[in-house]
Amino acid sequence: MGRILGVVNQKGGVGKTTTAINLAACLALEGLNVLLADCDPQANASSGLGFQRDDNRHSIYDVLVGNSAADQVILPTTVDHLSLLPGSKNLTGANIELAGQEDRATRLRDALEPVRDHYDLVILDCPPALDLLTLNVLCAAEILMVPMQAEYFALEGVSELISTLERVRSAFNPQLTIEGVLLTMYDDRTNLAQQVTETLREHFRERLYRTVIPRNIRLAEAPSHGKPVALYDSRSRGTEAYFELAGEFMARNNIEAPRSRVRKIAASEKPPAEVRFWPYS
Repeated sequence: MGRILGVVNQKGGVGKTTTAINLAACLALEGLNVLLADCDPQANASSGLGFQRDDNRHSIYDVLVGNSAADQVILPTTVDHLSLLPGSKNLTGANIELAGQEDRATRLRDALEPVRDHYDLVILDCPPALDLLTLNVLCAAEILMVPMQAEYFALEGVSELISTLERVRSAFNPQLTIEGVLLTMYDDRTNLAQQVTETLREHFRERLYRTVIPRNIRLAEAPSHGKPVALYDSRSRGTEAYFELAGEFMARNNIEAPRSRVRKIAASEKPPAEVRFWPYS
């Protein structure tokens, strides 16, 4: 059964969607079957994978309100092994339409249950708010990744998220845990970034990812071309960072990707180097 990862932070502009897109793409390029669910009314994860706004296209909104099953809405992407459950601006209305429903907090979890076995990992991209959509993500997810910038206000946002997490855990989802905190748009030249990093390391210890995502122009450009950065510029610092994050995520969760196995087999079958002694013949 595929695990469900929520990429969550109620603060906007911290790299949630960038992380969701590029982590999903890197894991798929490693051979894992990945589903990315765009739970944000801005639908930036969808456009970042080349799906422009289309009011006639069914989306995760239709799944949440019960008009469609998830498997009827999921779309293939240009990345092998990566599928998308697209977002829609109609998700804004879901906050109101579902407010009076008894199962309003668990709609997403129930909708994903029939399809999660088809994937190694389901990644949920969250809106920048602690609203009903985010509550659905917190109820559906097993583990959370929290992207944040190395700045003071980001620390306040994480403390608020942890408070919300505790309430959700006690009411709806006792297994929910923070898998890791990820520093994004990182500039290690500033004293503030280093101070915030040390504060986070003291608080989160091993849950703070060793990988950091640097400020990188290619990461910023890639969504306008409808591609993850690994396809837009395979040699950029952003690509290297997200492949490193994918590797660290798999190691933490004891996941071995098909391409990792292939590399191990190839390395084990490589003949040892011939030892030659002087004088060479």
